[in-house]
Amino acid sequence: MAGKPVRPVNAIDQTRRMLSLVTYLKERPGARIEDVARAFGITEDELVSDLDVLPMCGTSFRGGDLLDIDTDGDRIWWHNPDDVAEPLRLAADEATALLVAARAVSTLPGLRESDRQALLRANAKVEAAAGEAAGASARLSVTFESEGGVFADVDRAISERRRLWIRYYSPARDELSEREIDPIRLVSVGHTYVEAWCRRSEARRTFRLDRVAEIKILDEPSAPPEIELRDLSEALVQPAAEDPEVVVEVGPGGRWVAEYYPHDSADELPDGGLRITLRTPDPTSLRRLALRLGRDGRIVSPSDLADSARRAAREALAAYDGPQGVADAVHGVDERPE
Repeated sequence: MAGKPVRPVNAIDQTRRMLSLVTYLKERPGARIEDVARAFGITEDELVSDLDVLPMCGTSFRGGDLLDIDTDGDRIWWHNPDDVAEPLRLAADEATALLVAARAVSTLPGLRESDRQALLRANAKVEAAAGEAAGASARLSVTFESEGGVFADVDRAISERRRLWIRYYSPARDELSEREIDPIRLVSVGHTYVEAWCRRSEARRTFRLDRVAEIKILDEPSAPPEIELRDLSEALVQPAAEDPEVVVEVGPGGRWVAEYYPHDSADELPDGGLRITLRTPDPTSLRRLALRLGRDGRIVSPSDLADSARRAAREALAAYDGPQGVADAVHGVDERPE
């Protein structure tokens, strides 16, 4: 079955569209979804995604005066347009947060100059209106986690639909690799990531921006295959059915693994532990989990991964505890009685 076509998402363009969408919907109560999507040149799925965000927007982040917008699947209804139409009054903490965020965004190296100037003009107006609150915001600053303009380059590549070359650090393998990727979207789940089609692995991959050691925007157009965008609200890492299967057994002290790792099954063991079956595109990344578990868990299969975890345990403890420590570590990683 064909998935939904991928449309690169640029944060600035999406913000512009959503601001226009608010005005459009206010003037057209009960507008049909298909008509609105056509007017904005987007798919109905993209429009519904925007509508999921709008109810979290409004004149106060304290939870009041939010946009009460919903849809019955055919038409869009805005239930409180008059309630949020009053002139905005910013509290001191709201003004401070807005000013700090605006200054941070204005320093992004990939920001269009016209957008930067518009942002600076708006910032000056807010400072004038905020009065003393503006002084507090001047003592605060935000540093984006992505160094060297990585975020800006990715955002630009998505906007211009161009391919990226990256040199990427993988902590699981402790190595740098070179890849060409077709960026799909930026996502934030604790850290900032780019979801992309990796030309080296010919599969969808997610790359953490602060692990990108070097980046270049290429002349080649970005052309990811038509794949369905994943819902990342549950977890960033969502294994696919074709990913390799790994079986891990944990004792009572390792039951937390089933809560933090997506898995196919978690069967109870007589000692109060679990036999967990999961899938991952990179099984070697689970060696670190095995070392963290120690005597509370072991990798059962595949056998080469279990052997690799045992060797890693030997190497890690050889410098600390001597032969006895190594024996204990190996027992904990791979030799729990069946």
